[in-house]
Amino acid sequence: MSSRHLDYPIVPVEEYLRTSYEPDCEYLDGQIVGRNLGEKPHSRMQGELIFRLTARAEELGMEVLLEQRVQVSPTRYRIPDVTFLRISDEPIVTSPPFICIEVLSKDDTMDYMQEKIDDYLDFGVPYVWIVSPRNKKAYVVTRAGMVEATSGVLETKDPVISMPLSALFE
Repeated sequence: MSSRHLDYPIVPVEEYLRTSYEPDCEYLDGQIVGRNLGEKPHSRMQGELIFRLTARAEELGMEVLLEQRVQVSPTRYRIPDVTFLRISDEPIVTSPPFICIEVLSKDDTMDYMQEKIDDYLDFGVPYVWIVSPRNKKAYVVTRAGMVEATSGVLETKDPVISMPLSALFE
């Protein structure tokens, strides 16, 4: 069992959905899973991403959500740091967002992050952005693979979104 798994017994999904966790936890096949809650650089990066994506959201018919539950399968709920998706009234996201963004905390491991990436891609999310405030690096993940944004820009197609890393890492 991962060290992120909290000391909770296996719980039905209905119980997870009606329970408030502080901070909110992910739900993976009956297990309640804690998340790394970054420090100030993590929080600042979330704010910067939200600010920059919000500037484009309305024209694209999209919205930007912070730490929103996303049902990636009937028994798995993930909570991306930032989610960019078509506007919806769903209380929990049950359709694939356009972008799921994970801001790395110092305690995040590659194994843990790869499991999250796989869940997002298997669910049909076309773009996953991974941003590391500590290393000032970012990655774009699609079904084709993971690519470091060495061009200095996080990008998507259809719709085109370009986010300069220089703005994020000022």
